[in-house]
Amino acid sequence: MGGGGFLRVRLDLSYDGGPFSGWALQPGLRTVQGCLEEALELIVRRPVRVTVAGRTDAGVHARGQVAHVDLSETEWSALTRGRDFDPSATLIRRLRGALSRVLHDETGAIEVHDAGLAPDGFDARFSALWRRYSYRIADGAERWDPVLRRLTLWHKAALDEGAMNAGAAALLGLQDFRAYCKPREGATTIRELQRFEFVRGGDGVIVVSVQADAFCHNMVRALVGSALRVGEGLERPEWLHERLLLGVRDAKSVLAAPHPLVLEEVAYPSDDELHARAELTRARRE
Repeated sequence: MGGGGFLRVRLDLSYDGGPFSGWALQPGLRTVQGCLEEALELIVRRPVRVTVAGRTDAGVHARGQVAHVDLSETEWSALTRGRDFDPSATLIRRLRGALSRVLHDETGAIEVHDAGLAPDGFDARFSALWRRYSYRIADGAERWDPVLRRLTLWHKAALDEGAMNAGAAALLGLQDFRAYCKPREGATTIRELQRFEFVRGGDGVIVVSVQADAFCHNMVRALVGSALRVGEGLERPEWLHERLLLGVRDAKSVLAAPHPLVLEEVAYPSDDELHARAELTRARRE
């Protein structure tokens, strides 16, 4: 539940990031947040602001994104238009219709899979324990599948996933990732990287899993881009940690392409720990 007479509604959604200039609002550009807020405005007939668990870059997808919006009790009960329906199910249905009007030629690019009243203390951004991303890499033309090309990096050179895993392991833990992100003014670049691994599947495609308590701007793409240099043999595995310690960005700080990156999952604590987690996260960010 939200404060001040408002109810907090949790939204679980996924989207194809291709048609959008990222999650966050940008004047004159189509963004996921902008389209979702426009659809909600059509329903509740006032401007609303949506808070998201993880702001994704232009072209980046999400399969397990979480957001919240605060509605008044009147707005929540009015969703069913006086009928004996479940407001949660009604909101999902009406959002699908509103999004089709907003997206036009890209109908279906955003799907809200679940919606409902959030527990007390829930904050989609600050209550989250961690976020997990995946990234697909096909190294070599024999692995290039045109059907999945919009979700896979086609990399010409062969990659040594063992070398990449060796270098990635040294980056785990609570560290300053200034060298692997685009810092925002006044914001900390200290994050806890909990998982960074490269696994080659039976089809020969490498799937990268990256998990952290939170991510700085461009952090996942910077990590993968640097690891690719190690995988090609251009740098030693130790080079990834050396760059972390130096804390600088230079000509070798290359971002991996955005289109294979997918936000897969956001995890939260138990309901009775949501508020405490949010307060702790806010304090750390400040």
